[in-house]
Amino acid sequence: MISKEHIIKRFISYVTIDTESDPVSKTTPSTKKQWDLANKLVEELKAIGIHDVSIDKNAYVMATLPSNLDYDVPTIGFISHFDTSPDFTGANVKPQIVDNYDGKDIILNKESNIILSPDYFEDLLLYKGQTLITTDGTTLLGADDKAGICEIVTAMEYLISHPEVKHGTIKVGFTPDEEIGRGAHKFDVKKFGADWAYTMDGSQIGELEYENFNAAGAIVKVQGKIVHPGYAKGKMVNSMYIATEFINSLPRMETPEHTEGYQGFFHLHDIKGNVEETTLEYIIRDHDKGHFEARKEMVVKLTNELNSQYGREVITTEIKDQYYNMLEKIEPVMHIVELAERAMIQAGVKPLIKPIRGGTDGSQLSYMGLPCPNIFAGGHNFHGRYEYVPVESMIKATEVICKIAELVASK
Repeated sequence: MISKEHIIKRFISYVTIDTESDPVSKTTPSTKKQWDLANKLVEELKAIGIHDVSIDKNAYVMATLPSNLDYDVPTIGFISHFDTSPDFTGANVKPQIVDNYDGKDIILNKESNIILSPDYFEDLLLYKGQTLITTDGTTLLGADDKAGICEIVTAMEYLISHPEVKHGTIKVGFTPDEEIGRGAHKFDVKKFGADWAYTMDGSQIGELEYENFNAAGAIVKVQGKIVHPGYAKGKMVNSMYIATEFINSLPRMETPEHTEGYQGFFHLHDIKGNVEETTLEYIIRDHDKGHFEARKEMVVKLTNELNSQYGREVITTEIKDQYYNMLEKIEPVMHIVELAERAMIQAGVKPLIKPIRGGTDGSQLSYMGLPCPNIFAGGHNFHGRYEYVPVESMIKATEVICKIAELVASK
């Protein structure tokens, strides 16, 4: 039986360490503070008795739980990331524990009137009567993905202390910089040595995902001409107006706030500008590879059309692919998804199989030769002040890890 108090204590010890990543940095990890949790995890893994604990020059942490079988079974792995999103501060996290949640509004911060309400976040009602861990309204929580780390470490600790539970060799991996798309970039798949793995990086209890977006980033730069406004007629070119034309020419309803399921989108996530130059930063997403390519072509076509309209190159666009839909790599080994589904059912969890409307280290790792579906870690409302995680979901995720290990070990 997994102790609620034990898992709460471990989780809080992780989220109170600031590990925010930095997309501008060129180092790995992208922030020095990620080393604080990485080094703590090394010591903690050693303390629970796991073998071959290592940390490399880029802060990738790996360890091995040896098989307790007298016959060979596949080697499996479990992976989570320890950085938090740069979209919202992860410094000075002050978790709040809500026991026996009553289904009503939760006051996160009385002074600033910040309220976590089921009127807006309906999923809260799924957890009536459970123990929730929330923010204090001023930071994110970090359940993405410190809940996953907590579950993996706790599962390994449980298996070590319960040798009667049979399992093959299990590999553990913790990565930096997932939130800025680099979590798998320097992951040593050969050193890790698993036949397949699971990222514990999903959200709601029961989530099991093996499809994700194809993803690209686009940087659109618009050039204008600055002239004194009093003498600007026929001379000034305001880059912000041209940028507005570009924005309004993309399909307005194909944005994150208007799409769901398998629907792709264009997402303008950053804009900086003045008369002389405006820069637009987009992410482009689609599950379907053909539609993904068409979206990128649309951006290029629009760039060319506006340049033609203005009679010169006023816009330059750079598009870079980021990751691809892992479905292509998972379909040939669907038994690993079916195994996780069986483990959930045996743990008393209803599987919720759906596509990821985002990315995960698992998508890149799958293309690097390590098939890697994604399993729930339990958190909700990632990357912001309304993030929370039910403790019971973390306990169930821990049980699912142990059940997967048992199923792999069964003849």
